[in-house]
Amino acid sequence: MSEVLHAKLEGRRPRIALVLGSGLGALAQELTEAVRIPYGDVPGFPRSAVSGHGGEIVAGRLNGAEVLVLSGRVHYYERGDAAAMRPALEILQAVGVDTLLLTNAAGSVNPAIEPGEVMLIEDHIAFSGMNPLIGEQSDRRFVGMTQAYDRTLHEQLAKSAETIGVPIQSGVYMWFSGPSFETPAEIRMARRLGADAVGMSTVPEVILARFLGMRVAAASVITNWGAGITGAELSHAETKEVAPRGGAKLARILAHALPLIH
Repeated sequence: MSEVLHAKLEGRRPRIALVLGSGLGALAQELTEAVRIPYGDVPGFPRSAVSGHGGEIVAGRLNGAEVLVLSGRVHYYERGDAAAMRPALEILQAVGVDTLLLTNAAGSVNPAIEPGEVMLIEDHIAFSGMNPLIGEQSDRRFVGMTQAYDRTLHEQLAKSAETIGVPIQSGVYMWFSGPSFETPAEIRMARRLGADAVGMSTVPEVILARFLGMRVAAASVITNWGAGITGAELSHAETKEVAPRGGAKLARILAHALPLIH
């Protein structure tokens, strides 16, 4: 399967891959010297049916740095499979990717982190109880997660944000299975357990990437307040509407940071 992607990359050898979450697809349009590969053209590559996820691989340059972008991901809630992204990440590893940058749209449960802001993920809580390594037979399944998020990458993204004057937050992300949004009681629980934001993705990819030996960093674009904080009902339409605001900030941070990542 990796041979197909390798051929379609036309000689490109990106070491960094970027996964784009809901409403963040515009970042893929900013790549120069780009080659676009629909997920369906790569055997074994999972395809998402969620609106706001482009469903293509884009290889190119962002501010001169070579990067491979996944415009969209498959979520646990689409198939009930926490390991849905495993084939994709294995293919990325096989073509030379060793650093994975993950993005998502998330709801804030911390009054200090508002919609439209960017939050670097410093740790996570896998509240769904699912794990993408269930069924793996080798002892490699016992992956240490003490340093799931690479400290050097985290600090580089934070430093880039400071350098270009983009405010950035840092916090803990809690993974709910979805696809329904959380209840007000669940949001109160999340805050009490130490979460700053909640969402329906990213954690499975972090676990899989660490299993595959990749370095990982992740960032959430905050698109809404958690259920019950304002009293308003939540919707995916709101997520897609607000995500580009924070997405533009995150794109600036990534454009500055990518050439500095080694």
